[in-house]
Amino acid sequence: MEVDFDIRVRLVNFNVDLQRYGLVAWTAGNVSERLPDGKSFIIKPSGISYNDLLPSMLVVCDLDGQVIEGNYAPSSDTAAHAYVYRNMPKVGGVVHTHSNYATAWAAIHSPIPCALTAMADEFGGAIPLGAFALIGNDDIGKAIVETLRDSRSPAVIMKNHGVFTIGKDARAAVKAAVMCEDVAKTAWIAKSMGVLHEIAPEDIDRLYNRYQNVYGQKQGEDK
Repeated sequence: MEVDFDIRVRLVNFNVDLQRYGLVAWTAGNVSERLPDGKSFIIKPSGISYNDLLPSMLVVCDLDGQVIEGNYAPSSDTAAHAYVYRNMPKVGGVVHTHSNYATAWAAIHSPIPCALTAMADEFGGAIPLGAFALIGNDDIGKAIVETLRDSRSPAVIMKNHGVFTIGKDARAAVKAAVMCEDVAKTAWIAKSMGVLHEIAPEDIDRLYNRYQNVYGQKQGEDK
């Protein structure tokens, strides 16, 4: 199959956004997006600098993670992305980062408590903690799906690893990654100052409903 060049350019820009927002270091991290056929996805190649990334370098894989278009090896996280796409049909974008503050929570094996209205808005509660898993097979993907399948959160922090986010497309998944690091930082600073005071569940529900269904402009525009 031949992927539209505009899709490739857009995915390069989303990958570069990870660096622009300070969510990745060197060549770590990646963004992928399900393609219009629903049966394949496009992902960053492994070990390529964001400064060197070109649209032609992106790799197209099927939902088993097998390369079907591209001259580069895909991201080492490809199996995890593929598992998510296979098992969560409504997911259209997946992002992985090792952003500092969110990954610090992962290092202490703690979910991020919902002590901020911004967390209630975007994540619908605490940002959950996923199981430890090694890179290279379906294990990370299984842990992502197990954690997020019945969660309102589009983000999971994986024990001793980093952040994975999902969304209806790559843009939504990148937004979730940016917001995850932002609230992780604020919560970490607050925790160093004293006790985190979590928001009551009923208030989280109200905040989440307002943000998801009322806030912003007409449906389909960014919030």
